[in-house]
Amino acid sequence: MTVASLLAARADDGRTGLVSADDGRTWTWAEVVAACAGRAAWLSARTTGGRPLHVGVLLDNVPELVFLLGGAALSGSVVVALNPTRSAAELAGDAARADCDLVLTEERYAHLAEGLGQVIDIGGPGYAPPDTAETPETGWITDSTLLMLIFTSGTSGRPRAVRVTHRKVAVPGENLAGRLLDADGVVYCPMPLFHSGAIMAAYAPALAAGATLVLRSRFTASGLLPDVRAHGCTYLHYVGKALSYALATPPADDDADNPLKVAFGNEAAPAEQAAFQKRFGCFVVDAYGSSETAIAVSPDPFGPPGALGKLTDGVRVLNPETGEPCPPARLDAGGRLLNPDEAIGELVATEGNGLFDGYYNEDAPDRVREGMFWSGDHAYADENGYAFFVGRTADRLRVDGENFGAAQVERVLADLPDVRQLAVYGVPDAASGDQVMLALAADGFDPEAFAAYLRGRADLGPKWPPRYVRVAPDLPATASNKILKRELAKDGWRTGDPVWWRPGRELAYRRLTPEDAAALREEFARRGRLHLLEGSG
Repeated sequence: MTVASLLAARADDGRTGLVSADDGRTWTWAEVVAACAGRAAWLSARTTGGRPLHVGVLLDNVPELVFLLGGAALSGSVVVALNPTRSAAELAGDAARADCDLVLTEERYAHLAEGLGQVIDIGGPGYAPPDTAETPETGWITDSTLLMLIFTSGTSGRPRAVRVTHRKVAVPGENLAGRLLDADGVVYCPMPLFHSGAIMAAYAPALAAGATLVLRSRFTASGLLPDVRAHGCTYLHYVGKALSYALATPPADDDADNPLKVAFGNEAAPAEQAAFQKRFGCFVVDAYGSSETAIAVSPDPFGPPGALGKLTDGVRVLNPETGEPCPPARLDAGGRLLNPDEAIGELVATEGNGLFDGYYNEDAPDRVREGMFWSGDHAYADENGYAFFVGRTADRLRVDGENFGAAQVERVLADLPDVRQLAVYGVPDAASGDQVMLALAADGFDPEAFAAYLRGRADLGPKWPPRYVRVAPDLPATASNKILKRELAKDGWRTGDPVWWRPGRELAYRRLTPEDAAALREEFARRGRLHLLEGSG
């Protein structure tokens, strides 16, 4: 199963295959395949040196990106997905590590493309691929042929280039098409195609099913419902906080009057899933996923609230220090985990690497050990095998001797009123371990109402109430709406944004003053832990 074979199956398909929501242009699937074949010829003519051409793309969700992806699939070339939210210097490093032979971009990103070697503007005279061509013979392309290099999100460190083979795109495309989509469906894709989620959960199922793919160059919350209605979209792909952004738009009585049947994505909080489903009248399927796609956990709508799904054969929660299976979680009546130290472990693919084919020019000793894939994601599972996400390795906190994950706290706080975004992360404690810090994207903060909210949550662990609360107009995020917690943690409570804190054990918050900050710094120095502030700030 290859992307090339999926394209070949659409070569005579006269149904609408691609729509640009930005300007209304449309292509049948047959026209899409012909355009891809034209790009394949253009790419093949530039292939030298005995290896596939690596072409970097620094583009928004424009139709040309779909044609280039198909051109790579038909020619054996490799598309390197470059992230325009990164700096010019960072992009230069990404392009070099991915061995880019040339980079295709658009005028808006010309300033970022400087220093990337050979750069061609797709809107300029230097780029004139054939508009159409015969589909080339592709029998030599296999499911293990490299198709793309997609960088990890980099939310917790330097992004790494994940090897995306044909099978890594075709398999989830076929699976999702079989479950959630058919040829009459219309897929709305506002998430960036330089991210694995949009490739595997929007482009791939649309191609596999022969459904219509509707591209929006950039996601806007206010444009989501108008686009869905205008183009008859039945399937929405989302990532990260996209659902919360849509929910933050002014509600209307007829919001559920739309053709949307399913929203499929990952990393939406359970409260956001339920609210989006109710308001927009569709079914929300939030799946576990990462750029590596080594582990699959299928969502179960009948499982307990907040669960990723039931662990499948070959996926286990293991103690990262001993490698032994973690015992089942014990939960109280409020759903609070009672045995976190023994139940929380790392999600591991114990019977191989799934669809993970490695990083490009980089080993993965932190991921692949003794034939198993260690995800770096922490979770716990109940006695019935339902898994609950705790957080990435970097999202583990230890407060007063208790271990827990940021995601556990975020699930509890997800329905805070009048909040557009939120993130929970650890900041150093002056004595030992961590303290919980919460960042909110909101227009204001009522400390008494917030404390009352915390008191009313039976599912809030005793060590979970935030010590510090930062309030900002927006939180730093990647283009795929993943909040950059490393930037928030680096700032800690030393930020120009307003910060509230509770000095004692009581749930009583007040503004952090310059005098408070100075006293905290003195306490860190007195305890010999000042380096923790200086190293993170």
